[in-house]
Amino acid sequence: MNNIEPLRRSLREQELDALVIFSPRNVFYACGFPAEDSAAVVTRERAWFFTDSRYIEAARAAVTDAQVVLCTRGNPLWPAVKSALEGCLRVGAEENAVSHARWLEAERRLELELVPAQKIFSALRSVKQTYEIACITAAQRIAEQALDEVLGLIRPGITEREIAAELTYRMMRLGGEGNSFDPISITGPNTSKPHGVPGERAVQDGDFVTMDFGCIKGGYCSDMTRTVAVGSATEEMRRVYATVLDAQRAGIEKMRAGATGREVHEAAASVIAAAGYGECFGHGFGHSVGLDIHESPSASPANTSPLPAGAVVTAEPGIYLPQRFGVRIEDMIVIGENAPDDITKAPKELIIL
Repeated sequence: MNNIEPLRRSLREQELDALVIFSPRNVFYACGFPAEDSAAVVTRERAWFFTDSRYIEAARAAVTDAQVVLCTRGNPLWPAVKSALEGCLRVGAEENAVSHARWLEAERRLELELVPAQKIFSALRSVKQTYEIACITAAQRIAEQALDEVLGLIRPGITEREIAAELTYRMMRLGGEGNSFDPISITGPNTSKPHGVPGERAVQDGDFVTMDFGCIKGGYCSDMTRTVAVGSATEEMRRVYATVLDAQRAGIEKMRAGATGREVHEAAASVIAAAGYGECFGHGFGHSVGLDIHESPSASPANTSPLPAGAVVTAEPGIYLPQRFGVRIEDMIVIGENAPDDITKAPKELIIL
């Protein structure tokens, strides 16, 4: 799949003659093929994909609707891109996806003053097409099966790092193309750290274990978090868990097209505050997921814009009690016109292993 035609429509809307694309994720979005050190050009009439000998055979088999160009010492990247842009006066590029140095180099090499056009990619990528949701869902099913297998391994004595390794191995064995991000698998008092790094701490009886992980399928990411207890859970642990689950459900109920990210966040945050844990929820309710693990739009207090139908946004409230324990529960939600669609199917009621 590629998105050349939507990009062409955006060119006309933004009164641009062409887009020059360098970031790997946006090149993949445009042409449907992932490759480092590659580039793409989309004009109102034509499209090109530029790559080197490492990827050329696979690219020629996979890329459609764009001319595949082999870049060599005799036909280097910059002159090839410049040739494709001949006659184009207003050329857009991704100001947020490349470094300042790369931007200046592109202007110098192409002898053009580039027009910031990241908003084109942000707008198009925020609303997922059917095939994109299918890839995200497939990645999620792999992650869920890996979780089901790893739950059978969690017992006193297994370390955080071993849990992370098992999740990674099993997702790859089940068909994942890699991790969406480095897995978070933390135990006991470490679960109060929202982005704790797995270490050598071993699971103990009475611990919470928080696992935040995902894999890639078809180039698209999944993202989920589950918190489970080992052996037993105190009354307070159960209360905090129930509060987080209630908060997640309240936020998901708000995740409909037209609601702002702030409104979704506040629906969940108000549940946590009413339970007396308002200061223990310091991050946003969720973020969009796609080719990148963090995309726009977000369900956070900073987002006062309406969420669009078709966006895939996480629902991940948490309560974190420093040096004691924490709970986070995360699903992925497709924003609908009339109702949200939760594509995460792993159980959410408290599991005590």
